[in-house]
Amino acid sequence: MTDDRRILDQGTSPIDASVAKIAAEFRAGFEKVGQIDRPAAAVFGSARVHDGSEHYENARAVGRRFAEAGWAVVTGGGPGCMEAANRGCREGGGLSVGFNIELPHEQHVNPYLDISHTFEHFYARKVCFVRPSEGFVILPGGFGTLDELYEALTLIQTGKIRHFPVVLFDGGYWEEMLGWFRSDLLAQGMIAPEDVELLHVTDDVEEAVQLVLDCYEDRCADNPSSPQKADAQ
Repeated sequence: MTDDRRILDQGTSPIDASVAKIAAEFRAGFEKVGQIDRPAAAVFGSARVHDGSEHYENARAVGRRFAEAGWAVVTGGGPGCMEAANRGCREGGGLSVGFNIELPHEQHVNPYLDISHTFEHFYARKVCFVRPSEGFVILPGGFGTLDELYEALTLIQTGKIRHFPVVLFDGGYWEEMLGWFRSDLLAQGMIAPEDVELLHVTDDVEEAVQLVLDCYEDRCADNPSSPQKADAQ
């Protein structure tokens, strides 16, 4: 049984120990984030793709391109697209970061990490994805990938975090979802037109990375005192 399950099953029983444990996990996560000494992008995608597949190689290329720009790459630290992005980052000479998660069915840590940390709770892990990231690049994936996508959109839409690029890679994969956004959510007033514009879609590695780099440079130009500006290339 995971710690999340134990906490939820406890109901209103004493919670001091659980709160202290979660606080300690946030502290440990923030300490790892503090080791990231350059701009960073988070890359998400399926854990179930394999070396040599199209999605794996695209994630690898994205990671390498960010590294060549002098950036760090943050992933979930596991296999599939996560491994590929970390691998590409390592190959490109960048700083490769993985924030893994303990699961009932073990998700192993990939071997391409310079900074690594394993979380027990998804909520602490999610904060540590967002905290150092200047943008998200999201490749095809399942529920976990969708969770990160919608989390980012919700935080940006509600102003909880600054507006950073959310890039969907592989337009064909995301086409039906984006069509549903427009034909149902937007048409029925569930979202605003500007909400649809929060997403960028591309099939090109260079464009995906450049969208994030350009947004960062524009923000630094508007705020010359940004502590990370000098580290960007």
